[in-house]
This record gives sequence, C-alpha cells and structure tokens, in this order.
Amino acid sequence: MKRIIIADDHSFVRLGIIQILKDEYPGVEITEVEDGESLVNAVMKNDFDLVISDLDMPGRSGLEALEQIKQIKPGLPVLILSIFTEELYAVRVLKAGAAGFLNKNAAPYELIKAIERIGQGKKHITPEIAEKLLNNHGVNKEPHELLSNREFEIFKLLANGKTLTQVAALLSLALTTVSTHRGKIMDKLKLSTNSDLTRYAITHHIITDI
Repeated sequence: MKRIIIADDHSFVRLGIIQILKDEYPGVEITEVEDGESLVNAVMKNDFDLVISDLDMPGRSGLEALEQIKQIKPGLPVLILSIFTEELYAVRVLKAGAAGFLNKNAAPYELIKAIERIGQGKKHITPEIAEKLLNNHGVNKEPHELLSNREFEIFKLLANGKTLTQVAALLSLALTTVSTHRGKIMDKLKLSTNSDLTRYAITHHIITDI
C-alpha cells in the first residue's frame, strides 16, 4: 500500500492510525480528511490504493461516502472503522461494497492484518459475519435490518433526538425527503412516535441511552 487516505473527524484517531501505518509501511503516502464530503472529493481527484474511513462523520456519513466511492472507483478498496459492533453494521457496509469492517477498539491490533488481507484481494471479516452474510436473505431479520442505508442513518439521528429540520440540515436533504423517509421507517418498524424510535434503538443497542 503506497497511497492511503484516512477519513475521520477526530484528529487523535487519524494520528493513531498514521503512526501504525508509518511503523509498518515507512514509505507510505497518507492523505487526511475529516468528513465524507472531503473524502469523496479527494477520491475523485486523486489515485489511492486504500481508503480507511470512519462510519460516523459530520454531514455525509462514511456509509454514504462508501456507496459513492464504489460508484466512482469500484476497484478501490475501502476499510470501514467504527465504534459500533460488527453485529450492527458489518453486513450493511460489506453489502455496500466495503473490503472490510473493523471495530476501532481492535484497530491497534488488527489494522495491519486487515490491510494485508485486503491487499491480497480478500475481505476482512470475522467468521461470524461471513456466516451472517451467507444467510442474509430476509429470514429472521430484525426490523431495523430491513431499512435502507439512508433510512438507517435517518433512524439513528431521529432516535438520538434530532428534529426533522436538524436531520435535513445534517444530511443536506430536503425537509420533505426526510419526512417521507421517516414515514417509511415508522411503517417498517411498526412504530408511531420518535420516542418509540428512541426506545427501539436503545433496546437493540443501536444507540446508548440519551
């Protein structure tokens, strides 16, 4: 890996990743960005061997950036890092085209192993997630697993107490679009209010108690 771009809105996280990479790959060229918009723009204008991206960033999420990167440069591998557990996001990001998913707590120990596997053209996932991917056909799915990626992002924001107007601003969407998505989310989860969304999200460990 000669050219790597890192996207994370926390500078201390980027610094930690950079140190790990430079210790293992002394000649590596590293580009840093702090949000999904900058990541997509950088990928459009430059050639990289690997993208390492956080999942939760201001504005355009890592998941949305991943989807756009795979449209722009389908062959560019993307490793997603997240504070969320594999059970919550790994299947979703892998189906969106990610080359791997890594919990941030494991990054100091697993990052180089993940990069080496990805460099060999393999996916970096646990056996449990591989099995879940094989069996991911709608049987015994939790209701929130049936949400689209966009619906899931809006669901999380609403469950965290954001208003429709705030969600629209954060995701650069029209208020009517967010409202339509909210209606679909409520239908799929069979819920009625934002308080119901919050309780559901806490129960399923999608957010912590707010």
